[in-house]
Amino acid sequence: MSLKLPKLTRRSATRGETASTATSETLLPTPGEGGAVARNAVVLIAVIISGAALYWLKGILTPLAMAAFLLIMIEGLTRWVANRFPIPKPMVGWVSAILVFVLLFGSIWVIVDGLSGIVAQGRGIGVRLDQIIADVAGLFGIQTPPAVRDLVAQLDLTTYAGRAALTTQSVMGAAFFTLVYLGFMMASKRSFMKKVVALFPLKKERYQASQVFERMRGGVEGYLWVQTVTGLMISAAAWLIMVVVGLENPLFWAFLIFLVGYIPMVGGVIAAMGPPLYALVQFDSYWQAIVIFAGLQVILQVSGNYIQPRMQGDNQNIDPVTVLLFLALWSALWGIPGAFLSTPIAVMVMAVTAQFSGSRWIAVLLSGDGDPYPVPPEKRKIIAEAKARRKLKGVIKFS
Repeated sequence: MSLKLPKLTRRSATRGETASTATSETLLPTPGEGGAVARNAVVLIAVIISGAALYWLKGILTPLAMAAFLLIMIEGLTRWVANRFPIPKPMVGWVSAILVFVLLFGSIWVIVDGLSGIVAQGRGIGVRLDQIIADVAGLFGIQTPPAVRDLVAQLDLTTYAGRAALTTQSVMGAAFFTLVYLGFMMASKRSFMKKVVALFPLKKERYQASQVFERMRGGVEGYLWVQTVTGLMISAAAWLIMVVVGLENPLFWAFLIFLVGYIPMVGGVIAAMGPPLYALVQFDSYWQAIVIFAGLQVILQVSGNYIQPRMQGDNQNIDPVTVLLFLALWSALWGIPGAFLSTPIAVMVMAVTAQFSGSRWIAVLLSGDGDPYPVPPEKRKIIAEAKARRKLKGVIKFS
């Protein structure tokens, strides 16, 4: 006897095919999803490889980045000098460069002179530190506090001295190469426009590239302007307090406060702690350190809460978390130069990513209020056409 089940078999097969098809459609990604996953994976791998290359080539890239940073400073100073002083146009750039070099070497002289003055007082500092340790130990009921000589004897001074020598050598080498790179960059400025025309032969492409460049330059120059003006105000007020109290080397400490002001977040801590700690070892009493610490705290709070927010415009519309992340990242990659360049790099990244529709979301995340820059050029034409169509519909409806 045979079983007649062809319809049931066919129906079952159809159901099985339908189930398998549904399962395959559920498990397999659509072409768009697969492309997005592949693109994100490629971007992630590229970011990791780029970070490794930046760390591995930091000896070459750090002086180059510092030279570009100084070149932007010179360009901004050049326009400022040209607008305010009757200097022939061909000489304006050289005058600005000379001013920058004078300020640079003057800064080195101030630092070396201040450090030499601190080292010259090494023996007196040791005696004062013994007294401070004894006073602190007395607060906790310790009868025989350790001396500074005992604490220093436990340290491997040879290792620390070798590290200090290597650090000094690397800093001097980086400074030399920075000046070399800067000189060649200034000499090659004349051919820059020819390179731009060769890279972007179409006017539309050249316009978009110029927009990106202007945003980058405007953001970095705005950041430099705000940090320089506020840094001068803070350091001048701090210098006045230190002179009134009688702190030695007030010019060195004021310049150090101005210099670390370019390091976000960490710079304020260094500026608030350095002079008071030195006042502890210079004076026999503690009220001078307390006055300096309180005065610096008031100055930094007024500047950070009232002056800087009023001076900052759209170019510094960066989220504090972004500033902190960029500071940690570039400090890990390039050390102290990375800490100085972290915020300008964040400004440049936000300017570039805000220019294009596909990467604007990155600029939105980096910005402070979610609106980093105006609408990119790609969308301006679409918005203008939409407005024109709405206006035309209104005219037709009215007629």
